[in-house]
Amino acid sequence: MPSRPSKRLETFPNPAPERDYRIRMEIPEFTCVCPMTGQPDFATLLLEYVADRRCVELKSLKLYLWSYRDEGAFHEAVTNRILDDLVRATRPRYMRLEARFNVRGGIHTSVVAEHRRRGWKVGE
Repeated sequence: MPSRPSKRLETFPNPAPERDYRIRMEIPEFTCVCPMTGQPDFATLLLEYVADRRCVELKSLKLYLWSYRDEGAFHEAVTNRILDDLVRATRPRYMRLEARFNVRGGIHTSVVAEHRRRGWKVGE
């Protein structure tokens, strides 16, 4: 049966919870719809996080992001909503999501949202 979009994010146990290590993903095919015009918006998402006990499973992340394809959303709102959902699912020590939207109306927009567990500092 073919895959379908889903709002469900699945996780798996962090294989090295004793260590702060960065997980980086580049997702070049994110799409949603402009709530004002109904036209598609395209973005590359850059996700970086330091897991605590859980990591996000990639196929569920793909299906989750696919679920936005026909949803109307402002760039700022969809970026923050995705971050909130990922934080809720994985409870990371740190997470940063940058959404680099393609040019629309002559304007290129990037939105950066971060989550940092209280007291945790980004290492060098």
